[in-house]
Amino acid sequence: MWALLVLIGAASVSAHLQDLSFDGQKVFRVIPQNDEQVETLNFLARIIKVDFWQPDSVTLVRPKMQVDFRVEAEKSFKVEDLLKESGMEYQVLIDNLQAALDAQFDSQARTTSHSYVKYNNWDTIAAWTADIAAQNPDLVSRSVIGNTYEGRPMYLLKMGKSGANKKAIFMDCGFHAREWISPAFCQWFVKEAVETYGKDTVMTTLLDKLDFYVLPVVNIDGYVYTWTNDRMWRKTRSKNAGSSCIGTDPNRNFDAGWCSLGASKYACDATYCGPAPESEKETKALADFIREHLSTIKAYLTIHSYSQLLLFPYSYTYNLPSNYQELNSIAKAASKELASLYNTRYTYGPGATTIYPAAGGSDDWAYDQGIKYSFTFELRDTGRYGFLLPESQIKPTCEETLLAVKYIANYVLEHLY
Repeated sequence: MWALLVLIGAASVSAHLQDLSFDGQKVFRVIPQNDEQVETLNFLARIIKVDFWQPDSVTLVRPKMQVDFRVEAEKSFKVEDLLKESGMEYQVLIDNLQAALDAQFDSQARTTSHSYVKYNNWDTIAAWTADIAAQNPDLVSRSVIGNTYEGRPMYLLKMGKSGANKKAIFMDCGFHAREWISPAFCQWFVKEAVETYGKDTVMTTLLDKLDFYVLPVVNIDGYVYTWTNDRMWRKTRSKNAGSSCIGTDPNRNFDAGWCSLGASKYACDATYCGPAPESEKETKALADFIREHLSTIKAYLTIHSYSQLLLFPYSYTYNLPSNYQELNSIAKAASKELASLYNTRYTYGPGATTIYPAAGGSDDWAYDQGIKYSFTFELRDTGRYGFLLPESQIKPTCEETLLAVKYIANYVLEHLY
């Protein structure tokens, strides 16, 4: 099926194929109670192609853990039978994935041009990066930090009033292609910065005294592919030697406990760590940029979805970072700030213990480079829509997340090192 998709490639045809492929697909949620039920899920993953949403690999499943996974339409009855047989309680989170895909586009803004309350495709985002810089020359400049595997330029926006010896915060979005709410937040953040500079005292101070580097989409090739071929794609689009399976998980591709815990050595897996650290052009470009600016970058923020978490190192080890108390208190306060608007509850803590171990992540890598304020956001929601958060939730999600980001940025400004 996917080979056929790749061959055809044309967006209109693939949209039609997408109807065929996602119609009737279901997303299940189970909570295995014991090792036997965990083994049932392992068995399921072996005999049926299962796409794990949370956690992102069956190898990470433990008893009492909430597990969300997607199953192809024709296999869903078999899965339900198996779950019933094992005595595992389950619920169907999404009954028809195609319907949920279509329902995402519920924004009232029906413009074909760029919109902050819609999901924008890559060409629209790329044009927007040029426009926002051109319209705000005193605050925003655009540069290219590298090219993707398929040759697309990776645009980086630098924001802040020009000044001498300024420290900086680096923020990126769109590591995993299907997490569309993530790039939406990076765009929103830039909009808020340029619109509220000179009006909002906190934002004005931040931009006067700090620079922000914003990478709106890290995994551009993958993001394009989610718009043209497969909405559920996660990885990059690089070819793997000796395998017909495409792509590496860019957030398992950094040199931080690389390919140890919670990452796969198999090219076909969603959490494939790649043939070597920084094998992906995208991760290498990002890492090179941060290395070149290590003397100025004092915080690193990476935006993912879903599950409403605010995480900090470590994910590749159960060891706690040396400034654990400080990071934990920042995460606690930022989560409280976030909840103040719509009462959205976030869980916070070190990655490995708060969700699951995962090696090769950008946040751990940045922290190990000496950037002591390193955080990962997992935005809305907790699974009702998963990766298919409707456009009507972009604005509230971004508004509340902005409060947490401003809190962290302000803390960093007051604790420069």
